[in-house]
Amino acid sequence: MSDRQLRIGCASGFWGDTPEAIGQLVSKGDIDYLVFDYLAEVTMSLMARARAKTPEAGFAPDFVKALVPWLEDIKAKGIKVVANAGGVNPRGCRDALARAAAEAGVELSIGVVLGDDLMERADAIRDRGVTEMFSGVAFPDEIWSMNAYLGARPIATALDAGADIVITGRCADSAVALGPLMHEFGWKDEDWDKLSQGSLAGHLIECGPQGTGGNFTDWQDVSGWDDMGMPIVEVSEDGSFVMTKTADTGGLVSPGSAGEQMLYEIGDPRAYLLPDVICDWSGVTLEQIGPDRVRVMGGKGLGRTGSYKVSATYADGWRAVTTLTLAAIDAPAKAERVAEAILTRCRRIFRNKNLGDFRQVSVEVLGAEAAYGANARARTREVVLKIGVAHEERSALNIFAGEIAPMAISTAQGLTGFYAGRPKVQPVVRLFSFLQDKADTPVAVEVDGKDVPVTVATREVRLDPPATPPADSRDAGPDAVKVRLVELAWGRSGDKGDIANIGIMARKPDYLPYIRSALTEDAVKTYFAHLCNGPVERFDLPGSHALNFLLHESLGGGGIASVRIDPQGKGFAQMLLDIEIPVPAKLAENDGLAMTKESAA
Repeated sequence: MSDRQLRIGCASGFWGDTPEAIGQLVSKGDIDYLVFDYLAEVTMSLMARARAKTPEAGFAPDFVKALVPWLEDIKAKGIKVVANAGGVNPRGCRDALARAAAEAGVELSIGVVLGDDLMERADAIRDRGVTEMFSGVAFPDEIWSMNAYLGARPIATALDAGADIVITGRCADSAVALGPLMHEFGWKDEDWDKLSQGSLAGHLIECGPQGTGGNFTDWQDVSGWDDMGMPIVEVSEDGSFVMTKTADTGGLVSPGSAGEQMLYEIGDPRAYLLPDVICDWSGVTLEQIGPDRVRVMGGKGLGRTGSYKVSATYADGWRAVTTLTLAAIDAPAKAERVAEAILTRCRRIFRNKNLGDFRQVSVEVLGAEAAYGANARARTREVVLKIGVAHEERSALNIFAGEIAPMAISTAQGLTGFYAGRPKVQPVVRLFSFLQDKADTPVAVEVDGKDVPVTVATREVRLDPPATPPADSRDAGPDAVKVRLVELAWGRSGDKGDIANIGIMARKPDYLPYIRSALTEDAVKTYFAHLCNGPVERFDLPGSHALNFLLHESLGGGGIASVRIDPQGKGFAQMLLDIEIPVPAKLAENDGLAMTKESAA
C-alpha cells in the first residue's frame, strides 16, 4: 500500500438519515472528506414535485440544517464536503447553504455539478422512440423527474477549481467518494483499476452504518446500535484501502459485514456498470488487519460505457395500503377471510359505479410468515393483516379506504388496531430507465457561481475480463447432513427496480462448493416461487467466496409502485439463509455446525 492515504467518512445513507453522524465524524473521525448520499429514484420524484410547488425547493434541506452547526469546525480542520443533496435544484441548495454560512460567519467556496436533470429534453427523448431498458414499454406521456447518473469527474473538476463544498444532483452513489480520490491523487479517466477500487470504497460507505455492522447477519455480535460508528475508508494512491469506522462507537467492521455491503445491490459483479468505470469485483479480497479494520484489494476496471443510465419517474394510477390487528383463535384464517370480505365488497361497489377492478392486490398476513410462502412454519394467535391495492381511479381507492373500519363490527371477533385511521390514497410512482449518450448530456460545473470547464470522457472502452477458473460445486456425499445456510454464510439483500438482489458470502472458503451445489438458480427460483415471476441469475465472486443472485420481477413493481410489505427485498436474504444445505457429516462435526432435526435423526 502507498504511504499517502485519504480518509473519507460518510454521514448519510439516505434522505432522512440521522443528523448526529456529522458531529461524530467531524469531531473524532480525523477525516479529510465528509460525504453524503441522499438520493433514490423516488426521492427525485418527491423533490421534483416540491419544486413544482415552490421554485426554491427541490433539494435536501436536511443537509443544510445539519451541516451549518459544524461549518466552523469543518473549515478549521480543512475538511472538504461532497454531497448529492442538490436533488433537482443544486443551485437552490448552494444558495441556501451560502446564506447559512454567511450568517454563521464562515467563508466557503461552493461548487455545484449540473446537467443530470434532463426534464427539458423530455419531448426530444420521447420523439427518439426511447423504450424502458428492462420492460421495453414506451416512454410515458408525462413524467415527474428524469435524471442521469453522472460520474465523479465533474466533482473532481469542482475540487480542482478550489471548491470547499461540492453539491451535485443525481450521480452514482459511490461518485461522491471517487471524485475526491480523482482530485487528490490525480487519477486519470483510464486508470481503470484505481477507479474500480475507488468506486468500491465509495460503495462500502454509501449506505452509512449499513457497512459498519448495521443490517449484519450476525446481529448479536454487533454492539452499540444506539451509537453506530459511521464508515470511514483510508484510501491509498494505488487504490487499495482499509474500511473502518469512527473510534469509540458501536458497530463492527469485519470481512463479513464489509462483504455483505459489497454484495448489496451490485448485479453482475464482473460487470457492475458505473459512469466512470465498468467494475469487476469478483476477485476482491477482504482481510481483517486489526479491530474494526478490513483491508480491501483486488477490484479491477474493464473500461467504461459511452452512456449514462437515466431514471425517470411517472405517475401510473393510485395505491393504498391498510393494516389491521387480529388477536384471536385461528387468527391467520380469520385475517384471510376479512381480507376476502373487504375486497369482495369493494368489487361489488365498483361494478355498481362502473369502476374497473383493482389493478393489483396484495394480501399478507404478517405474523403467519406470509412472506415465506410455502416455506412458512409459524403458528400464531396474533397477526397483522396488510392489504395493499392499486387502481386506475382515485375514487375507487377512496371507496376501499372507507370500507375498512366497517369490518370491525361485521367480520371476525378480535379485529382491532385501526390506529392510523383510513389508509391514505397515494399515486403509484413507477420507474422508467434508459440509456443516454454521454456526449449528448449537458454536464456543467460552477464554483462560486462561475462556470468551470469540465471534460467528461465519453468514448466507450471495453476491456476483456481476465480468465477465471471454473467455480467448484461439490456434492456433500452419502454421509451428508443438513444445516441451515446461516450456519455457513452471511447474506444481504436489496433491490434495483423490480429486481431483488441476494448476496451470499461463505463464512469459510471450504463451505462455498457445498453452498454453490445447493443454491442453483432453479433452487432459488423454487424457494421464492411465491414472489419471483421472472428468471433467476447467479454470479460468482471467488475472491470473497461469495455468490450473487438476481431475482427478476420479484418485488411487485418495486419501490412505491409495489403494494407488498417488502417492496425492496430487504428480507429476502434472511429468508434464504433459513434454507437447509447438505454438507459432509465430518465437516459439520468438526466445525460444530448445528444440524437440523431432520438430518440428525
